[in-house]
Amino acid sequence: MLIFDSVQKTKLEFKPQTEGKASLYVCGPTVYDDAHLGHAKSALVFDLLSRVLKANGYEVTYARNITDIDDKIINKAKEQNKDIKEITDFYTEAFHNEMAEIGVKRPDLEPKATESLEAMYELIQKLIDKGHAYATKEGDVYFDTSSDSEYLTLSKRVQDDEDKQNRVESSDQKKNPADFALWKSVKDDSITFESPFGAGRPGWHLECSAMIEKHLANENAQAAVDIHGGGADLLFPHHENEAAQTRCATNHKLANYWMHNGFVNIDGEKMSKSLGNSFFLKDALKEYDGEVLRFYLLSTHYRSNFNFNTEDLSSSKKRLDKIYRLKKRLFGLAGSDDQTEFKTKLLEALSDDLNISSALALIDEMIAQANETLDTAGKHKQLKKDTLSNLAYIEEVLGFGVKNPYEYFQFGIDADTKDKIDNLIAQRDEAKKAKDFETSDKLRDEILAYGVNIMDTPQGTFWEKI
Repeated sequence: MLIFDSVQKTKLEFKPQTEGKASLYVCGPTVYDDAHLGHAKSALVFDLLSRVLKANGYEVTYARNITDIDDKIINKAKEQNKDIKEITDFYTEAFHNEMAEIGVKRPDLEPKATESLEAMYELIQKLIDKGHAYATKEGDVYFDTSSDSEYLTLSKRVQDDEDKQNRVESSDQKKNPADFALWKSVKDDSITFESPFGAGRPGWHLECSAMIEKHLANENAQAAVDIHGGGADLLFPHHENEAAQTRCATNHKLANYWMHNGFVNIDGEKMSKSLGNSFFLKDALKEYDGEVLRFYLLSTHYRSNFNFNTEDLSSSKKRLDKIYRLKKRLFGLAGSDDQTEFKTKLLEALSDDLNISSALALIDEMIAQANETLDTAGKHKQLKKDTLSNLAYIEEVLGFGVKNPYEYFQFGIDADTKDKIDNLIAQRDEAKKAKDFETSDKLRDEILAYGVNIMDTPQGTFWEKI
């Protein structure tokens, strides 16, 4: 399996530290607001990576943190006159629900910052003891960037004085302008945590390093995790600072491989709340099926910037529709677990740094060939079994085609209307059983008036939106 390493800027063969096992850590959300399409893109990319690693036979440990300590969270709690936990619990649940709608599986580990404070205190103390951090008379603790000869080797940045001043909080208590906070003292009446360094809050960069050490690191390993991932905007300064903290506090580096997904743009403009064009995932889910969004957001290679627009999304949906139409043709039949040439080629494509373009081209080709052969060899049992096996593999590795094919085509009809249609279909089924064809036809017309089609199959009666 090949992975593009963001540090070495090249594809590398994936060689885990422990044979047959792979550890993956991804920076998760700060839960003070609704998830946007950038969150969705990153979550989808690393969900796909986890699936592909598993398909290659690795036992995967996937961790994604929840940042529930942050000034933005505190400010929102003050604005809404709510307890901070009420805010974080609400947005954490919303994040989980929305990720589930786009087919993102829950990680194996999901540590929260509030549950990892002791690990943070321990890491800070190690850095102080080793001369890589210092406390100020104000009660803050800073990482001393000048003490780390490898600082900036992750992002390959060359800093000038102006950059050093602009990228971090300024303070006349710091030894160097580039030094960053490990612990921020708080002297007002806002939310604070008692620590060995005084009342305050942890620095954002500290959280992930501490959580990785607590949950994933092996003291004798070369790196704390095999793969560390996140959005491209996190490479500097966040991941740079994480890496510095870990290597200076421990006897290992943070990760052997670094993976970063590209930005999400909306009609060509980088998504940013300050620009007023942040597209919340919850709003997109009102307009589009979650799996349609999954297919669309994964249809561009993960390292590329993604330009979100409704025209491309509609075209992407038509591509996904083809999977479901083929599924409909084979609905109710039993597949097999046999290995097929398609499965081999699909995994080979995805194992090449998640080459989604090649994977989707293979899927398009498989669907076209299956439809053509099914048309000419209607009752070929092995072909049907192989096709169903291929569709099941697409579902497992890519998360496409996971729904009942008829229900997939019902999107856009509200729950109340669905209940009415289902009730009418049940009445029609009873009328048909009683050979009351006049009532059956009348009920059929009532159902069709909702703008749907009815399909009578050996597995029952199904309907879909026209």
